[in-house]
Amino acid sequence: MWNGGLKPLRLVVKIGTSSLCGDDGLLIDERVKNLASQMAWARRHHHELIVVSSGAVGAGIGRSGRQPTGVVEKQALAAIGQAYLMQAYQRHLPEVVLAQILLTRQDLEDPRHRANSANTLQRLLEWGALPIVNENDTVAHEEIRIGDNDTLAARVAGLIKADLLILLSDVDGLYTDDPRKIPTAEHIGMVEWVSQDLLNHHSAATGRWGTGGIRTKLLAARITQEYGIPTVLADSSTSEVLPHLIQGDAVRATYFLSQPDTPIFGIKANKDSGVGIISGD
Repeated sequence: MWNGGLKPLRLVVKIGTSSLCGDDGLLIDERVKNLASQMAWARRHHHELIVVSSGAVGAGIGRSGRQPTGVVEKQALAAIGQAYLMQAYQRHLPEVVLAQILLTRQDLEDPRHRANSANTLQRLLEWGALPIVNENDTVAHEEIRIGDNDTLAARVAGLIKADLLILLSDVDGLYTDDPRKIPTAEHIGMVEWVSQDLLNHHSAATGRWGTGGIRTKLLAARITQEYGIPTVLADSSTSEVLPHLIQGDAVRATYFLSQPDTPIFGIKANKDSGVGIISGD
């Protein structure tokens, strides 16, 4: 366990589009409110929190009434929606100072830009602010795009030396196959190492509004493993999912070890199979 939740943790929490928006792509305020209340809980318990949030395009659709038909339209809608996404978080976190951070790949890879990004995030945490991070979709082109917020969250976790990356989505973890297509697919409770075979097994299928599907989450977990940071993939609709994960309570999710010999939540991986199963129930 994470010291029973007694030790303050530095957390990066990625919130996916499906966790904030409906099937029509519109931002759902009640979902923002629910997650904001859990962020407030984490801060009250002295955990440092950085949120990597999708949902700007959905907020832009809701505000403008327009639908994206290509990259340019998505960038324009993100430009409209980012302000309204921040407003939604601020409305439900009235006592918290929010800070908007928009990054490109250059900000995470160029040594000088990387140092500046790390210093800014560090100072915001010292001030007690809550950084809300997203890719700078409005200006990013192919050469400087990060590509998806799972990868962005993993890179940010490495940048600020997080204790844990939490990926919140509309799935309760990794399965042996896509459970929407194969009902007999089995839930995988723990992954010791994100191998190339595991990556090859899972396609890069995407949802209507999200980017990358399960493969980008596996790639993000692999990035954090290489940084020595564990990752958890969980369903954002699970009741009080953030408090439960932070405290090490039993939650149906997939836990990715930070390195092969490091126990997570008091459980070690099965070295013979490479994967240990946790029921989470």
